[in-house]
Amino acid sequence: MTTSESKGFYKLSWAQRIGYGSGDLAQNLIFQTVACYLMLYLTTVLKISPAFVSGLILSVRLIDCFWSPIVGRYIDNRNPKLGKYRSYLLYGGIPLTVAACLLMLPQAAEWSTSMKIVYATVSYTVLSMIYSVVNIPYGSIMASMTRDNDEVLKLTSTRMVCANIGQIVVQAGFPIGLAMVVHEAINWNQAIFMAIGTIPAFIILPSLPMLKSWLGKKGLYYMLLAIGFVGFCILYTIGKFFDVESCNTLVQTAKVMTGVGLLVGSLMWALVPEVITEAEYRTGNRPAATVNALAGVAFKAGFSIAGWITPLVMGMIGFDLASEESALPIAPNAWFTVTAVFAIVGFFLLFFCFTGCKERIATTPEKPVTYGEMFAEFKANKCLQLVLSIFIVVFLASFISAPVNAYYIKLAEYSETAQNAILWFTCIIPAMLLIVVGFLIYKYPLTDEKLDEINKAIEERHK
Repeated sequence: MTTSESKGFYKLSWAQRIGYGSGDLAQNLIFQTVACYLMLYLTTVLKISPAFVSGLILSVRLIDCFWSPIVGRYIDNRNPKLGKYRSYLLYGGIPLTVAACLLMLPQAAEWSTSMKIVYATVSYTVLSMIYSVVNIPYGSIMASMTRDNDEVLKLTSTRMVCANIGQIVVQAGFPIGLAMVVHEAINWNQAIFMAIGTIPAFIILPSLPMLKSWLGKKGLYYMLLAIGFVGFCILYTIGKFFDVESCNTLVQTAKVMTGVGLLVGSLMWALVPEVITEAEYRTGNRPAATVNALAGVAFKAGFSIAGWITPLVMGMIGFDLASEESALPIAPNAWFTVTAVFAIVGFFLLFFCFTGCKERIATTPEKPVTYGEMFAEFKANKCLQLVLSIFIVVFLASFISAPVNAYYIKLAEYSETAQNAILWFTCIIPAMLLIVVGFLIYKYPLTDEKLDEINKAIEERHK
């Protein structure tokens, strides 16, 4: 071990980076299924009112606003034998897999409307609560492996590549899987459009250290956001004035550009360890799980606002997802089969993550962290407030279009009212939100030079 490593600036092997990243791949197999397809399942397969689905998604996320800090506080105040954070990949992984398999039971399609509503409420709430038990400590592991900013960036880029593998597998694989189970022809244009926005991650994320040194941290974010904004503008122009199907190559290219802009959401996770370090510098405690819990609340807030607004406003505009022709097969057994496969594969990946991670910087407070201290930290930490705001806006931009993307390729098949609704949610609103993200990033104060000073001061304090 080198002198710098003994002070917490550990170098990580590729096995450790990939082992950690497999946890994000595992969780995205479940999370992306919920984010992109649960709303469609509830409205088009179970035929539940979009207004109720909208309220359900919002209610579950409001519960999570209280639940996630409880989980974060519990984890920060304990130190299990299998690892302060790693333990929960196993403790929560098994029930998470079971809950995901129970989310889309084929028998539910035969039940009464009231039974469907009870089933949807219970199954989704339980899954969401268990997901937090895995996701919050998983995010905390990154801050416990090293203080080295370059290593954190490499770890983040590896993690996000794995996360985007999960995203592309679900977004493209779910409609392909449904078609295969029901023995229908696969709509390749639709499957590609759903997933192609993930492609930039596999090019840009491995190049992050080089791009960051060339453009700077904020310059990199601004460039990605600008490309995404132009991509959304192109998609709107094609959908409004041209035939989408006849412009397929340009449509897919523009979708790739939007993926470049939304990639900023993945890069935001690199700011979480920075916020944790800044908090340690001020308070002496390293509240990794607490900060990750708050980041998780913000992340899920963006997702939940999107899930609440999309079915509700589209119904108000005149595009009712429950009554319109679905863009995907609606056979209940197909939805269950594809979801269960993703969930089971995800569990084995979580186990691989457990074996591949090594915690080196994990502290337990001498006295338990109270809820008052948690929210005092939120109030005092301006960097945390900005990061949480960015999380909400960028993931709102990401997920507000996710369930509607399946309809964009078939835009010509719907009424003018429905087309306008689809364009608003796939193009206009996300483009406007990217502008807000750019402004928030402009206000973020932690430079790499400042972080290096903070880390060195902390290590001097520990001598």
